Amino acid sequence: MKVKVISRPTDEYTRERSQDLQRVFRNYDPGLRPQEKATEYVRALNAAKLEKIFARPFIGVMDDHIDSISCMAKNPNYLKGIFSGSMDGDIRFWDIASRKTVCQFSGHQGAVRGLTASTDGRTLVSCGSDCTVRLWRVPLPNGLDSVESSSSSSKLLAAYVWKNAFLAADHQWEGDLFATAGAQVDIWDHNRSQPVNSFEWGKDTVVSVRFNPAEPDVLATSASDRSITIYDLRMASPAKKVLMKTKTNAISWNPMEPMNFTAANEDCRCYSYDARKLDEAKCVHQDHVSAVMDIDYSPTGREFVTGSYDRTVRIFPYNGGHSREIFHTKRMQRVFCVKFTCDASYIVSGSDDTNLRLWKANASEQLGVLLPRERKKQEYLEAVKNRYKHLPEIKRIVRHRHLPKPIYKAASLRRTMVEAERKKEERRKAHSAPGSSSTEPFRKRRIIKEID
Repeated sequence: MKVKVISRPTDEYTRERSQDLQRVFRNYDPGLRPQEKATEYVRALNAAKLEKIFARPFIGVMDDHIDSISCMAKNPNYLKGIFSGSMDGDIRFWDIASRKTVCQFSGHQGAVRGLTASTDGRTLVSCGSDCTVRLWRVPLPNGLDSVESSSSSSKLLAAYVWKNAFLAADHQWEGDLFATAGAQVDIWDHNRSQPVNSFEWGKDTVVSVRFNPAEPDVLATSASDRSITIYDLRMASPAKKVLMKTKTNAISWNPMEPMNFTAANEDCRCYSYDARKLDEAKCVHQDHVSAVMDIDYSPTGREFVTGSYDRTVRIFPYNGGHSREIFHTKRMQRVFCVKFTCDASYIVSGSDDTNLRLWKANASEQLGVLLPRERKKQEYLEAVKNRYKHLPEIKRIVRHRHLPKPIYKAASLRRTMVEAERKKEERRKAHSAPGSSSTEPFRKRRIIKEID
């Protein structure tokens, strides 16, 4: 008679040190654990509750400005650096880790409306209501330890005076050109005191401009005539234009899907478009209760952050209609600019109360170095929570947010108005002759027409 025995090498269960954890071998046969789904549901429920308990998104404030924050820009060469400009003409370079001013750029006589950094991060471009474009030398990252050592290197490289005020600026992701927006779209070179090219479509003021991350010659703008325009530097005239019912305040391209961009609109919503097909929005993102002032995509391209006139900051999935997170404080006023950091871990918001605030992109994320076992545990709880997120109890806990009373009441009133409008449309259609009235798709309602 032959007897088969289980034989394991000694190395598989012997601890190298007495402090090591004892290895445990599991049999994953589902027949041995009939209560597995019930157990995982309880774990998912507890994980959702713990996420709410440990949700502490606010990290700190940077409060050296003495006037409203009007614009911000990231430094592509330095992960912890960010630029901010205020309405009194003050420009500062911040170290996010220490939340202190590294250096200050003084020279503008009016509000700073546009900030952008060059591809190598060594040159800062600023423009504003004083009709000037200024180029500054940015201090090296290794000199960011003290303000005194870096202030000497943050000097003015050039100042160009133009015939109109500026409202926005953006630099090519790869290249030496940058664009300014005002009465028209002007394309500048670092070594030229005059624009190398100018574009306009109509006589309305251009309020925002953004270069495409993949095509350096393609840029999108929004204007005060409620239009969104696509320009190509290789062409003598603009390429496409779409006219909406309300004005677009800001535009941001998706860095992972460069054919798509999202527009922050005055009607409390954001609209995601495919640049190749502007007659219909790909997705409508709604939750704000006032005008959306700024928008910025995460480097991962999976979500974007918005700042609104309703004094809140929201994070939306790139293909979702509703926000997954909302940030607010009692003292934060109207948010004029928001940015994701270059590692997609943090968000910086600038508001009317002269402060920049630093937030965690994931409210309950643990800061600092995690042990491998801690990381695996968190990944497991996240996977279990996603598996059972459709169930009512877990769905309710994950979606619940405490809102300030004015925002809660405004959101409730807005839902009532939308529902009343929907019922009115249904009744009009029900009492009309068959085929005489048609329902316009929600993604086309705010679009007037597309112009080629």
